[in-house]
Amino acid sequence: MCGIVGLFLKDPKLEPQLGAMLTDMLITMTDRGPDSAGIAIYGRPEKGKAKLTVQSANPDADFATLADDLGKAIAGKVTGVVKDTHMVLELPEDRLEAARHAMRDLRPKAKVMSAGEGIEIYKEVGLPKDVAARFEVSRMSGTHGIGHTRMATESAVTTMGAHPFSTGADQCLVHNGSLSNHNSVRRVLRQAGMTFETENDTEVAAAFISHKLQEGAKLGEAMEATLTDLDGFFTFVVGTKNGFGVVRDPIACKPAVMAETDQYVAFGSEYRAMVNLPGIDNARVWEPEPATVYFWER
Repeated sequence: MCGIVGLFLKDPKLEPQLGAMLTDMLITMTDRGPDSAGIAIYGRPEKGKAKLTVQSANPDADFATLADDLGKAIAGKVTGVVKDTHMVLELPEDRLEAARHAMRDLRPKAKVMSAGEGIEIYKEVGLPKDVAARFEVSRMSGTHGIGHTRMATESAVTTMGAHPFSTGADQCLVHNGSLSNHNSVRRVLRQAGMTFETENDTEVAAAFISHKLQEGAKLGEAMEATLTDLDGFFTFVVGTKNGFGVVRDPIACKPAVMAETDQYVAFGSEYRAMVNLPGIDNARVWEPEPATVYFWER
């Protein structure tokens, strides 16, 4: 049992409140998963710039000169902001892939949480309220985001085992459920060139969708493919630079509720996650249908 939340803003006036609203939603889901928590926030991209969010168990040592070291390695200007065990590095967009590769040599023990033009992912072991406070998520603005609080069932309680998982630029996924064929799918994806940091089944689902997008599929098409190629029970919430999507397996045994107004689209494992959203009393509220893809893009 895990808790998932998501929020896609239609009204730009709400963007300064995105972090605060997502934090409140996720804290409400604490009793669905007290082991670890994480949030992905999508900000408005700046032309020609990208962000690399990295995590370290030894941030004082790893982050002290990281921006300068990385700038030299990629021959570009890099600036960084440290947030507890994470650091957000801003760099030229055309040097993003080079920066990912350079990180492996510069800081081999640090882990890349996310990379892209707008995405930042923060995740750690602990309760949602504590994880959100450590990274000051409630002060963050953005266009959309997703969050997860985990009750571990098939892999260890670690930072890397926490959700969201990001396996492509500006892409991430959170999951409530369990996949039965993740080992075989992982082997196929590795043969196709995808890489993995964990043995978590959710990382396989994220990589599956990333691979489909790399092959030219649209977000909706990639999500539809999970219904035929992934076995098990699942509710996925997916984020991309421009979009937000939801899909449930054909049995749909994992709870899910959605709400939509003129200002936003919201998702929660339970309705109580959304009760403090503005205008929720007048929202269209529904349970997502089994084996049906829902997605919104700008």
